[in-house]
Amino acid sequence: MSPSTSEKSKKPDWIRVKAPSAHFDATHDIVQRHSLHTVCEEASCPNIGECWSKKHATFIVMGDTCTRSCAFCNVKTGKPQKLDSTEPFRVAKAVQEMALKHVVITSVDRDDLKDGGASHFSQCIKLIREYSPHTTIEVLTPDFRNKNDALHIIASAKPDVFNHNLETVPSKYIAIRPGARYFHSLQLLFQMKQLVPDIFTKSGIMLGLGETKIEVIQLMDDLIAAKVDFITIGQYLRPSPKHVEVSEYITPAVFDEYKTIALSKGFLMVASSPLTRSSFHAEEDFLQLKRNKILSSQSFK
Repeated sequence: MSPSTSEKSKKPDWIRVKAPSAHFDATHDIVQRHSLHTVCEEASCPNIGECWSKKHATFIVMGDTCTRSCAFCNVKTGKPQKLDSTEPFRVAKAVQEMALKHVVITSVDRDDLKDGGASHFSQCIKLIREYSPHTTIEVLTPDFRNKNDALHIIASAKPDVFNHNLETVPSKYIAIRPGARYFHSLQLLFQMKQLVPDIFTKSGIMLGLGETKIEVIQLMDDLIAAKVDFITIGQYLRPSPKHVEVSEYITPAVFDEYKTIALSKGFLMVASSPLTRSSFHAEEDFLQLKRNKILSSQSFK
């Protein structure tokens, strides 16, 4: 990216979020009443006002403390508490009460657990299906590194969308995502497609961490080779002074260019804008993803 796209001193005009509306408090009350955590709050998502106002929320399970320490993430790091076996039930009841048509479940990394928390994800899926049988389910999982059976457990639960974020290009992993391995994450996405061929797979990255255009395009090629259906591309925003600095603020025009490139490579769906996040507009995107798959299959007949 050229220096003209960089403005380190302050956020540019195109980084603007919508103010909360009347339904925001209702969503907040449901989350609080069921003693749940959301990635909207824990990760300081800039879209919380819009999403909660629409009664959308991304639930983060297995506590609010992560065993990893990524340089971009605002979730606290430390020794997690013991898993709460009642949490999947509370998530399912909140989904039912919010009448969600599509729900996203994510988690902190739990390297301390034998299966990395895969069974907990599976139980959440099972109970959501029981209480809200028409709700589609998207899971945004950790990498389950060194947890050999974890992916099979998730696959057996059959979520509608399997999402695992690469977050950034491989050259930035040591500095940005030191506990993870780029090619392990790619393999995780590919293996899920092998286990459940008809599942939608999804991954996301952040821009503004010092990556080059060539690296981003190579990452797209890697995801296509892993048979990923949907890529999300958003701007990294520094949660606090202790986190890694923003290298540059990428212009909306560049995000549009990346969207065009990604679509030309064969992704079924691309979300690319400064405020794009993995679960932002997840319900609408899932419906469009299904439509795009039908159109894609028809074009080959």
